[in-house]
Amino acid sequence: MVCLRCGNNNQEYFSFFNNSYYCRKCLTFNGKKAQKKLINKNITLHLDYPLSKEQEKISNQLVKARKNKKNVFLYAVTGAGKTEIVFESILDALKENKTVGFVIPRKDVVIDLLPRFEKAFLNSQVTALYNRHTEKLEGDIILLTTHQLYRYENYFDYLIFDEIDAFPYEGNDVLKHFFYKAIKGTYVLMSATPKEEKILEVINNNGIYLELLRRYHNVDLPIPKIKISIISNLFFVIKKLYTYKKENKQCFIFTPTIEESEKLFSILKWFFKKGNVVHSKKEDRENIINDFKQKKYDYLVTTSILERGVTVKDLQVIVYHADHKIYDSASLIQISGRVGRKIDSPTGDVFFLGYKNTFSMQTAINKIKKANEWQIA
Repeated sequence: MVCLRCGNNNQEYFSFFNNSYYCRKCLTFNGKKAQKKLINKNITLHLDYPLSKEQEKISNQLVKARKNKKNVFLYAVTGAGKTEIVFESILDALKENKTVGFVIPRKDVVIDLLPRFEKAFLNSQVTALYNRHTEKLEGDIILLTTHQLYRYENYFDYLIFDEIDAFPYEGNDVLKHFFYKAIKGTYVLMSATPKEEKILEVINNNGIYLELLRRYHNVDLPIPKIKISIISNLFFVIKKLYTYKKENKQCFIFTPTIEESEKLFSILKWFFKKGNVVHSKKEDRENIINDFKQKKYDYLVTTSILERGVTVKDLQVIVYHADHKIYDSASLIQISGRVGRKIDSPTGDVFFLGYKNTFSMQTAINKIKKANEWQIA
């Protein structure tokens, strides 16, 4: 048997009830499906700043690829402005009355992107879908998590997928099936840490490969510094937080586990009152993150939930226990990419703290250095 909804053909996931078979692998994906598209010809695009020469070249190539019905894989470093780069091709699709979707694995990023899209696409209706926020399904532009794709079977004329290597999409066959099933036209896959097999998958499926390894403000990516110590990592964090407080700079302190994040914060809060901790089990994390952006906190201790999609001026980053097995080179590159994203604060500190120097730590640094050598053709 093969499940018509998710494509599962593993017989262990099929069960029999009420004289019929059902698939347990996609049983939880049960809800209202999207119906008709909207027709809105009055949408215009507004950007607060012009694209760089490199961004504009990629933007034009995306427009051309969509018109030529070509799929695209875009490799762009963190902070290169991937979101703004695809805006012109989105507008071009909307002018042709095409259905447009922008999908991201994590709901925190969907929430963060919504006001940016609403501000950029004037007179448009932008709909955001994520867990417990699925009342409205239609819109001119639909922002959604990968878990909501099952509602849009054969729906999108133009579907853009950012952060394709992020949890929970990475390695999830059901979500991958929903993504390809939602496409009726062409798609764009984007990543700052791509895997070769994903690039080849697009190229072999009527696609082209584009890359942009330079940030829009043309300043090099920050190179992480490694600090190896058996006993002084905590003292290093405390010392740096004092320094950043004097300099009026905020800091993310990444930890590998929820338990370690809570433990570290329980110590740091005795030294610094304006801080907090966020992780996947923190129910009010959206409010905490928003308060951080409003500078109500000097620092956040966080797990990997903030390794993507967050832009804060003058942000500094410390990875506590960076030698933990949970951190591969891709996650360390993403974490490092939180620094220097703003045009008026394009530099900053990234520190990898650990008991030893790991292959992942060194690989992340080498890849960042290599990206800094890139020049657009």
